[in-house]
Amino acid sequence: MNSAKIVGPGEPLTAVSTETPRPSGEQVLVKVDAVGVCHSDLHLWEGGYDLGDGKFMKVTDRGVKYPVTPGHEIAGTVEEAGGEASGFSKGDRVLVYPWIGCTECPACAAGNENLCDTPRSMGIFQDGGYADYVMIPSYRYLAMLDGVGADTATSLACSGLTAYTAIKKANANSPEYMVIIGAGGLGLMGIQVAKAITKAKVICVDLDDEKLRTASEMGADHTVNSKEPGADKAIMSICNQKGADSVVDFVNAPPTARLGLDILRKRGNMVMVGLFGGSIEMSLVTIPLKSIVIQGAYTGNYTDMTELIKLARDGVINPIISKKYTLAEANDALTALKERKIIGRAVINP
Repeated sequence: MNSAKIVGPGEPLTAVSTETPRPSGEQVLVKVDAVGVCHSDLHLWEGGYDLGDGKFMKVTDRGVKYPVTPGHEIAGTVEEAGGEASGFSKGDRVLVYPWIGCTECPACAAGNENLCDTPRSMGIFQDGGYADYVMIPSYRYLAMLDGVGADTATSLACSGLTAYTAIKKANANSPEYMVIIGAGGLGLMGIQVAKAITKAKVICVDLDDEKLRTASEMGADHTVNSKEPGADKAIMSICNQKGADSVVDFVNAPPTARLGLDILRKRGNMVMVGLFGGSIEMSLVTIPLKSIVIQGAYTGNYTDMTELIKLARDGVINPIISKKYTLAEANDALTALKERKIIGRAVINP
């Protein structure tokens, strides 16, 4: 099998050829048809996360070991299953649930392996889908993909799943106005999900007019360019000067976090999603006085993913795939993502 591995932070991915493994027990060998190019891959490639104030959290401090094959948004075809694997046969088209946990901690016991205390996520803590084949630890992490194309399906395992979970959290207070910050792959999916499962008027905020036009096409009721002076006032005007009921920050950088908190109304709900990084100062007294909720959203559980597949199968959501790469072009794919040249989502077809 062929793969593209990250051998160290910032170093070019290296092409590696090894013997194709044979599955045993509950394992399933999947032929990769498409794998999404995600910002989490970029953080893995760069070696960590910006915590702000000059601090940097290394992925190796979280348990990552190089070299590692990235890629956690994996859609493919079952090639071979171990003797204890059930429910899937050679040729079945599947989506991989990559957020594999320990199965024993409180989060895993509640069915939320994505929030495991000691995660074993595909493409992060174990080899992922930047390869022509990938070994899945158990058939339990596969979902059937009938009626959904492989390229389209990839984002449902991470960016779409994260957007779905975030919007569900943002919908907890039945918002009239929901602000979505960021019109990249996550934000555009978030708009579609919000229009599908909430009654909110959606306001999309971004720096890029082209991305905002795409946001309108995806269903955003209003768009605001945050580079323009008075962007906060424009948002407040749309919200009848009361502020947004819910804000979902798919960027989560200092400027976007400040904007989100500034436009959040009393009793508002702020959901922070993106991993851009950095830090902000905030007025602590305003949190109890406004009785706001600030929470994070990180991917989603297996059930969320199957619900999302159904939405895609029914045509309710339509992930945007704007760029395709070969496995040999993996470095180009990550570079394009880093330089913000990708609208929607990019995939690698090994």
